[in-house]
Amino acid sequence: MDTMPDTSQPTALRTPDWYRTATRWTQLTLAEDDPVRFDPEVWIDLFRRTLSNATCLSAGGYIAYYPSQVPLHYVSRFIGETDPFGTLVAGARSLGMHVMARVDPHAIHQDAADAHPEWIAVDKEGRPRRHWAYPDVWVTCAYGDYNSRFMPQVVEEITRNYDIDAIFANRWQGHGVCYCDSCRTRFKADSGHDLPLQPDANDPVWQAWAAWRRKVLTAVVAQWDDAVKAIRPHASFIPNMSGSSLMEFDLSVIQKHCPFLVVDHQGRRGVEVGWSAGRNGKRIRATFPDRPVQMITSIGPEEEYRWKDAVTSGEEIVLWINDGAAHGIHPWFTKFNGVVSDIRWVEPVADAFAVHAALEPVLAPMRPAAEIAVIDPSTTLRHWAPEKRHEAERHDLGFYHALVEARLPFELLSDQVMTAEALDRFKLLVLANVSCLSDAQCEAIRAYVGRGGSIVAAYETSLRTETGAMRPEFGLADVLGVTLQSGPRGIVKNGYVALNGRHPVNAGYDGAARIIGGTRLIHVAPADGAEQPFLYVPDFPDLPMEEVYPREAPQGAAVVARETGSGGRSVYIPWNIGEIFWEVLAPDHSRLIGNAVRWALGAAPQVTIDGPGVVDLALREDASGLALTIVNLTNPMMLKGPVREVLPLGPQRVSIAMPPGRSVARAALLVAGRQVPATPQDGRVVIEVPSIDRLEVVHVTWR
Repeated sequence: MDTMPDTSQPTALRTPDWYRTATRWTQLTLAEDDPVRFDPEVWIDLFRRTLSNATCLSAGGYIAYYPSQVPLHYVSRFIGETDPFGTLVAGARSLGMHVMARVDPHAIHQDAADAHPEWIAVDKEGRPRRHWAYPDVWVTCAYGDYNSRFMPQVVEEITRNYDIDAIFANRWQGHGVCYCDSCRTRFKADSGHDLPLQPDANDPVWQAWAAWRRKVLTAVVAQWDDAVKAIRPHASFIPNMSGSSLMEFDLSVIQKHCPFLVVDHQGRRGVEVGWSAGRNGKRIRATFPDRPVQMITSIGPEEEYRWKDAVTSGEEIVLWINDGAAHGIHPWFTKFNGVVSDIRWVEPVADAFAVHAALEPVLAPMRPAAEIAVIDPSTTLRHWAPEKRHEAERHDLGFYHALVEARLPFELLSDQVMTAEALDRFKLLVLANVSCLSDAQCEAIRAYVGRGGSIVAAYETSLRTETGAMRPEFGLADVLGVTLQSGPRGIVKNGYVALNGRHPVNAGYDGAARIIGGTRLIHVAPADGAEQPFLYVPDFPDLPMEEVYPREAPQGAAVVARETGSGGRSVYIPWNIGEIFWEVLAPDHSRLIGNAVRWALGAAPQVTIDGPGVVDLALREDASGLALTIVNLTNPMMLKGPVREVLPLGPQRVSIAMPPGRSVARAALLVAGRQVPATPQDGRVVIEVPSIDRLEVVHVTWR
């Protein structure tokens, strides 16, 4: 990422590169009665107090907060002679800020529904869809005339009449399959199929609908962006990408039209770890490594009960912002309702934004420098309905958490962009369950391994084609060092894997002859010369209790480890270790994944850190040095928000490999604001970090 210029300079505004200086965002989503209740000056003061240099403000779509002249564009009935949107735009511009106008096209009022019933989404029973939360209004069809004919008029009016840099759309992607006449006709003409009635990742009709939806939505992105640029050439349409890792869009369209990207994963929900914030940034960077990413953070809880005008704990807000920022995401907070009835969120946001502003001059010019990449399996996940996708992601989440526990910095890399240049940035690829891969994608990984790269893979990786069809053999059988015998099978209860001989992959299990295995198993034959650090324990009953004992000796490879012959190593685990670790969090599975990755690396990691607690690491570097950001995840609510308190960490020992011919010029702790000793040791430099509260950045410069 380029060095960030000072946003207070007029030259940073209204230029094609304006978004590069939009690094701290305030979003205000107005309620309909705000025009007669809120004080715009309170918000302009909050812009100053939080050091925000950009803002996203409610403009139109479902409700207009300006005097719109577009027919059927509903204007707030409380607006009177005022222009709340225009007032806030002027206030932000007076502070030298960037401005993005928010539109929400997901619902319409009765007058628009009466005039254009074709704008309304239809359920599979043929009934027009009333809004699930507010039945007085109607849900729109995202794939037809409402988004392609009506909303461009709104976009053009806002862009023409107000001094903005972008239009941002929320809830513009639709809510599942729409069964209106237009969707039925167009999908049939495009695919030859009737619309699917159920989401099923293995159904060719569902896959055809997912592809059709992707095509329609990317066309909307291009159309709206062209409309904006026709009026203000420096400006853009920026779609809310949700947490999709861009799998739902034609990447060429995003490449052309979206200079920066916005993730809408506003906080933790249910059982979720704080590193989810940073994962959002990694997922976008997995496809577009050089594009700025903003992540929306809610100041309220993110639960299904939708307390959108509430305030969560300050530590929860700070954790989410800090972990996202550690992985290169620009912070963005959102407040619903312009009346601030509970101010407890203000100081935490201001504190987190201030830390970001202080660290930005050092971290922004640097690039991610991890040696390990986890492949983000977009080709696999796009077959799943958005509401079901979390089930398929369990494999990836388990590996992600195990690598965090192992204190190994890593990035994500999309399987959509596996060029030689992208792959060769890394020494090791992790494929947690990249089941769907095309022949070309398999060949890209095979060539990477042929150039000396290493891999760790698990379960169904490469067992299916890009369409989801089962292959008779792994697409990467030669790379994994196995041939398929049978499976997958399961659910297997009471399953185990047994240690087999002595190998770094099965180290650290002193006292154990076997550990918990998986619940979904594949049986493989290892290639000649491959080692088998673990073997399957053949199935045996889990009840009656008197029958719970193995009948046969361990047999069949449960882990296959080998030297590739090209300078790298491979480890293949033919069961669902990532998925089952995410479900039960057995420490033996975390150890196995960590052991496999460390052995496959073939050498000591570039950076190691030893000490108490759970931390999320982000490694960045440039020609002058390296920065290791350490986010403290150690708190009583690590797996379930909101955080009550963060438990400060004791001493941490950081060891960093020095580049050949270089020595340390300076070592500093950026959050503590002081230099620290750096001790050379066997080609590495060792730095002691006395303690960490919320986060710390170890910054080393070379001479």
